[in-house]
Formats: sequence, C-alpha cells, structure tokens
Amino acid sequence: MQHKPRRAPDGNALRRLLATRNRAIAPVPRTERGPLDRDLPGTEIAPGLHLIEAFLPQPIPAQPLSLAFSKRPDESVQPRDLLFFDTETTGLAGGTGTRAFMIGAADWQHDATHGEGLRVRQLLMATLGAERAMLETFAGWLAPTTVLSSYNGRCYDAPLLKTRYRLARRGDPLSALDHVDLLFPTRRRYRGTWENCRLATIERQLLRIQREDDLPGSEAPAAWLDYLRGGSARNLRRVGEHNHQDVVTLAQLFLRLVEAEAEELTATTAM
Repeated sequence: MQHKPRRAPDGNALRRLLATRNRAIAPVPRTERGPLDRDLPGTEIAPGLHLIEAFLPQPIPAQPLSLAFSKRPDESVQPRDLLFFDTETTGLAGGTGTRAFMIGAADWQHDATHGEGLRVRQLLMATLGAERAMLETFAGWLAPTTVLSSYNGRCYDAPLLKTRYRLARRGDPLSALDHVDLLFPTRRRYRGTWENCRLATIERQLLRIQREDDLPGSEAPAAWLDYLRGGSARNLRRVGEHNHQDVVTLAQLFLRLVEAEAEELTATTAM
C-alpha cells in the first residue's frame, strides 16, 4: 500500500511524461559497470503488463468472519470472498492525470500444490499502454460475491480505479461490491494508543511486523517514472515488495480486528 505520501512527485515531470506517451523512451546507455538492471519480476501476460504471484501457506479461517468490528454486528463474510487490495499510484493529486501503475491483491485460496494459504497477485505496468490490460485483468479477479478490503481504499484507491475504468470506457466493476475499509475500525479501536494509525505503525505495534529495506511510499512514483524513462528497475522491484507486504498485512489486520472484537464481547458478557 502506498502510505499516502506527504510529498507529491514532480507534477511537471509527470505531465511531460503523460503528454509524450506515444514517443519512444530513449534507452539509458550502458556504463562501465555493466548493463543497466531492467529486470522486472513476474510474467509478462500482455504487452507491458507483468503479473507477480506468490503463495503463503497458512490455515484459511474455518468459519465466516464477523463484521462486528466495522459496526455491522449482524453481518459476516466468507473468508474466501475477501479480496484485500492496494494500489501504487503516480501521486495524490487526484483527477484524470493520476493513475495506478500497480494493483496488489490477496485472497485465501486452496492451492493443489501447497494446500491452504494466502494467494498474492500483483499487476505492474511497465509501459503506459498497459493500463487497459491491467484494468481488464483486475476486473477478472472480481466476482459478484467479492468483498473488498483495504486501508483507506474507500476514499482513495477505489475512487481512483473507478475513474480509470471510466476513462478507459469500461464498466466500473467496483461500485457493486461490498467494501470493508480497515482504516476506520482501526482508528476507533487504537486511536490514542500509538502516535498515529498509519499502516506502518499498526504493523510495528500491533502485528509485530518489521520491514527491512522497505521503500517509502513517497518514493514509489519516482521509481516508476524513472523506469519508464529507461532507468534501473531496482527501486521498482522494491515498490513491488512494499505492495506485497501491504496486502499481506491487510489480511492479518482483518483477522486481528475480528479477534479483538470477539475478545471484547466475551469480556463484556463475563462481567
């Protein structure tokens, strides 16, 4: 998840790039240290679109998960219907000039080889022209029963994707789906406990996750723009690792909120 950077990328540079989307990007010459690192992870499933997949073996929750933590006490969701998602974008300015260059998603599935676990899929645009294929592929991951889950995605990621679908003259596949945004129940429960409720803080304090060599979300737009201009892929791979951890964290946070609500209800009943 892009942690909503405080510092926006160079707007003029982005506008120049988008204005010249049909021009070839001049390759960066090799240096004395050897060829430039341009390797992207995953498989190219369409021109300029890479699919990165991973599978984390873990038990799938056996029972429907209560949504009481999100102020819906009479509702629950089947674990396999949940799709945790996050985007990496070209900035926070909004409007038609902002786009997602990566979409990450995680869901619980049974894999014939690995058994039960969390499946992580990420779509990465290596060219501007790959956006339509990315949107079509992501739409194919959604079903009428899908319940989206994000961290501030109801206010940021989902509206951004809906705009991109509209500009691509495609039907919006998100609006008809339920959406559980974990930011708001997390704030209600933990506001004042720690210095803030940023996802990185929740990871460190609640889930005991320590990231190593993590690329700050504010640097993700620059990493993508640099790659499009012919630069190294190293930081773009780090963006992918950052996004991967974000969607894994969302699944863990969802379970922790369900557990905390159940523990609180049990304690209240016992009094």
